[in-house]
Amino acid sequence: MARTRSKEWYSDPDDETTLDYPFHDYDIISSPNDFNVITLFDFIERGAIQIPSFQRNYVWDIRRASKLIESLIIGLPIPQIFLYEQARNQLSVIDGQQRLMSIYYFMKKRFPRKEKRSEIRTILNDKGQLPENVLNDDEYFINFNLSLNPQIPNLKNKFNNLNYSTLDDYKSAFELRPIRSFIVKQGSPINDDSAIYEIFHRLNSGGVNLRPQEIRASLYHSEFYEMLYRLNTELDWRRLTGFPSPDLHAKDVEFILRGFAMLVHGDQYISSMLKFINDFSRLAKTYVTEEVVYLKELFISFLVSCSQLQDNAFLGTTQRFSITIFESVFVATCSDAFSKREPVRGIIDPESIESLKEDTEFKEASERATASKSNISQRISRAKTIIRRFETT
Repeated sequence: MARTRSKEWYSDPDDETTLDYPFHDYDIISSPNDFNVITLFDFIERGAIQIPSFQRNYVWDIRRASKLIESLIIGLPIPQIFLYEQARNQLSVIDGQQRLMSIYYFMKKRFPRKEKRSEIRTILNDKGQLPENVLNDDEYFINFNLSLNPQIPNLKNKFNNLNYSTLDDYKSAFELRPIRSFIVKQGSPINDDSAIYEIFHRLNSGGVNLRPQEIRASLYHSEFYEMLYRLNTELDWRRLTGFPSPDLHAKDVEFILRGFAMLVHGDQYISSMLKFINDFSRLAKTYVTEEVVYLKELFISFLVSCSQLQDNAFLGTTQRFSITIFESVFVATCSDAFSKREPVRGIIDPESIESLKEDTEFKEASERATASKSNISQRISRAKTIIRRFETT
C-alpha cells in the first residue's frame, strides 16, 4: 500500500546540497539579454529554449501563476531568468522554469491539472512539445483564466477571469514586456561544467533552492538521463519506493542514478558523493544507444528480481526509503550480470534482505561516514555475501 508523502520520504545520510569549486580555475561568461514575453514564448515553441520535463515538475498553482501574469501586464518587475548555453541556439533553463512555463501555459490558454503533471512531463520529454490534442484534453488541462480574486470583499480585480485572448488592449503590453535573461556559458575548462553546478546553487541560495538532481538534469541532458526518468515511472519501482508518483524534486531519480554510478564505476569512487554522481552523469552523456538500452533492460530485470519483496523491503529503521539499503542490494544483485552484459536472473529471497538489515557489519557501515569509500565497499561486500536469489521455473 502506498504511503502518504511526508516531507522527507527517504533517508539519505549522504545528501549534499553544495560543493565548493576553486572558481579561479574557470572561465565563466555571462551575458544579459532583455527578451520580451512573446520572444521567450517563441523560443520555447521552436525548441531554442529547452525546458525538459525531467528537470522538475511544474509546481505552481493557478493563483501564483496568475499573479506572475498580472505583474507582467501592469509592468511590475519579476525575477530574472538564467539560461545555460549548451550549444548554439540551444539553451537550457536553470532558474526560471516555473515563470517560463506559466507564461507558456497562459499563452496556450491551458493550465495543467496537478495530478497529471508527471504524465505531462513524460509527454514533453517524448515529444519535445505539447501536442494540441493533449493541450485540448480536459483530463490533462483546464482553461487558464486568471485567478486574481482579492482578499478584500467587494474589491474587484479587472484582470480576474481574463485569458490570453481576452486581454484586449493589454495584450500588446503583455507580449512586449521585457524579462531580463542571463545566458551563462563556461568557456573553460572544456568538457567540464562542474563550476556551473556551483554557480546555480549560489543563484538559488536564499530562496527555494534547486536540488542537486534538478540541476544535473539540465546540465547532463542525455539519452541516458531520459532513460532514468522513464525508469522512475515504472510501477514496480514506484511500489518499492512506497509512493505512486515521482518525487517533486527527482530524489528518486537520483537514487537510480547513484545505483548505476556505483555499479559501473564504484571501484573508482572518491568522496564526495555529489562530485562522484556529477562526474558519472557527465560520462553518461557519451553513452551510445546500445549501452543505454542495455542498462534499462538491466534495471527492469532487477525490478523483476524484486517481485517477491514486500513494499517495505528498502525501508530503513526510520521507516523511510533507505538509499544505503537499495544501493547495496542493487549493486550486489546486478554486478555479475553487468560483467557478463546479461540481465539479472532469479528472484531475490525476501528473508535475505531482512538478514542484511540485521547484519552487524552492514549496520556499522551504515551508521556513520556513510559516504566514505571503506563503508560503501563494506556495505556492498556484505550485500554480495548475504543477498540470495532463487531460480524460477
